[in-house]
Amino acid sequence: MRIIVVSDTHGNYPLAVRAIDRAGLADHVIHLGDVVDDAVLMEHALGSPVIKVAGNCDLTSTAPKELCMSFARRNILITHGHRHNVKSGLSQLQLEARSAQSHVVLYGHTHVASIDERDGILFVNPGCFAEACSAKSFAILTITGNDIAAEIVPVE
Repeated sequence: MRIIVVSDTHGNYPLAVRAIDRAGLADHVIHLGDVVDDAVLMEHALGSPVIKVAGNCDLTSTAPKELCMSFARRNILITHGHRHNVKSGLSQLQLEARSAQSHVVLYGHTHVASIDERDGILFVNPGCFAEACSAKSFAILTITGNDIAAEIVPVE
């Protein structure tokens, strides 16, 4: 299973759509918030659904603030991250992930791409697409059997 993960598009959804098109086939696309309305526009451009959660800039959005989903028998916690203070570290998010029995946590908010493993849980931040971000990127999560891998893909 191949999942493309984006976050913090902040209105720059055309670049996200171009990057996803270039990345090739994916089973799912996930948008981690800021600006979640971009995810709706991406759905129209891509012609397929985008799984989405609201971020701290999505105050009027009806999108969920967090999702726990299972893909290929792997539990994935999907969140923007601001509610778990990720700019101050991953400790709070790690507790939530453990409580939710997650194998993977997808989060954004910091605008800094990263892949970390803590206590057997994979934490993936795809980075951002905002014009103000100097390093634009997204992530690809691959689940094959019992293996889970993530990579950060730079854009531009």
